[in-house]
Amino acid sequence: MALLWEQHDGASHCQVRSAGRTLRLYTNGVFHSQYNPAQPLTGNVWDLLMLPAFFYPPRSIQRVLMLGVGGGAVIQQLRHFVQPALITGVELSEAHLVVAQRFFDVRGDDVQLIHADAAEWLRNYDGEPFDMIVDDLFGEVGGEPVRAVRADRAWVSLLYSQVTAGGVVVSNFPGRFDLEASAYRSDALLRRHCAAAFSLQTPQNCNAVGVFLGRAATTRQLRTRLYREPRLDPRRATSRLNYRIRSLPR
Repeated sequence: MALLWEQHDGASHCQVRSAGRTLRLYTNGVFHSQYNPAQPLTGNVWDLLMLPAFFYPPRSIQRVLMLGVGGGAVIQQLRHFVQPALITGVELSEAHLVVAQRFFDVRGDDVQLIHADAAEWLRNYDGEPFDMIVDDLFGEVGGEPVRAVRADRAWVSLLYSQVTAGGVVVSNFPGRFDLEASAYRSDALLRRHCAAAFSLQTPQNCNAVGVFLGRAATTRQLRTRLYREPRLDPRRATSRLNYRIRSLPR
């Protein structure tokens, strides 16, 4: 892959590399994001973070909060397939925001990018709630991706407090064990908060994405809505969407 851009900033080393039209963001050797304007689906974990929007009818998701922007792949997928009125992205790394705007083309009236510590920003937020919150806060330790914010009762409660009634919270975890150990699953009171919960995974990696909805939903509803979008219909050979879903007991 060709090196297009890199920046050293203290302990952080960011690179943008290209393979054809596909752009990839690496930070401290960890693969953080991928974007190809001709192929919005990545075939990777980022697809799973966008996917829960399809538990809802078209135009139901109007306000999205993205905690952890990376290069902005999920924002671009949401813009392409869901078209919310506003996506707010909060990112600690200024270099990531540069990459999102300069290379991944995350710009426009429907996007608001904020340079801030996402946890601190959310604790101080006093505005309209969001229909969908995506928690993709990751850092790196020893060249491996790790969650940047522990999904304990305080954090999960904070996320739930800022989502609309009937909305959805989506959280990315390094693996299924991490998801099951989180307060989403281990705290009985928080389990009762959501009306339906699911886990999403892809054969490409070990990540487990938790989906926690404030309304009843079924896997059949998700599949039916995906079938209406040819590029997302996993039955089609041309679709890059490859996911596994399972219901999580309440």
